[in-house]
Formats: sequence, structure tokens, C-alpha cells
Amino acid sequence: MDNEAFNMSLRKFLKKVGVTSQQEIEEAVRTARDAGSLGDGPLKARMVLTLEGVELEHVVEGDIALMDTQ
Repeated sequence: MDNEAFNMSLRKFLKKVGVTSQQEIEEAVRTARDAGSLGDGPLKARMVLTLEGVELEHVVEGDIALMDTQ
């Protein structure tokens, strides 16, 4: 395994995941808002990462605020 190639490929993948996920979330929230079905939040988010070829299933959960809570 070439660690440098692996790390560069991994960073590229994670950047793509971050950018595309943000775009999808923003579009879904705008659509819900425009339809009048968006509450005050927060929105419960859950991301599941699986990796074929190795035994990996990584789950990240969190809240996405729609309003300033301060």
C-alpha cells in the first residue's frame, strides 16, 4: 500500500462527501421551507459510511440548527 496515494485519495473523497452533502442538505432545507413544512429545528442528521472490502460501518449523528439558539 502506498500511504501517500491512499491519504490523497481519502482526502479527495472526504472533500467530495463534505461538499456534496452540504449542497444536498441546503437544497432539501430550501425545498421544505418553500413547501411550508420546515419547522424551527433542529434537524436530526445521521450519516452512515460503509467501506467495501473491509469491515467498516461508521455512523455519525448530530443536530443541525435552523435558528440561533443564543
